[in-house]
Amino acid sequence: MSTINLTKDSIDEAVSADGITLVDWWASWCGPCMQFGPVYEAASEQHPDVVFAKIDTEAEGELSGAAGISSIPTLMAFRDGILVFSQPGALPAAGLEQVIQAVKGLDMDDVRRQVAEAEAAEAAQSEV
Repeated sequence: MSTINLTKDSIDEAVSADGITLVDWWASWCGPCMQFGPVYEAASEQHPDVVFAKIDTEAEGELSGAAGISSIPTLMAFRDGILVFSQPGALPAAGLEQVIQAVKGLDMDDVRRQVAEAEAAEAAQSEV
């Protein structure tokens, strides 16, 4: 499966879907982004069960700002609508494969429990 391009109009549906969605934040003027692009595209062919998406930070500046992107490339991984990984920097093929396997191996019941606990703690702090 090849990569898809996301915009402010399509990102919510893509990252909230069941399964795994990887998002590569990039720009055409970014050297490391251009180096990472072929690695990302190759991984998309090897993992048809994963959605590989790209967001052009130049074309989607408002979206990049809302997502807090301060360095590119930045790779984000969402699983079942939950952000489970976010890291700036171009990864080598082996590093990207490691991220993909780690996201596939997550115990999502445990992740959801941790998210609920963090949200409850945050709510308790805001009441103080």
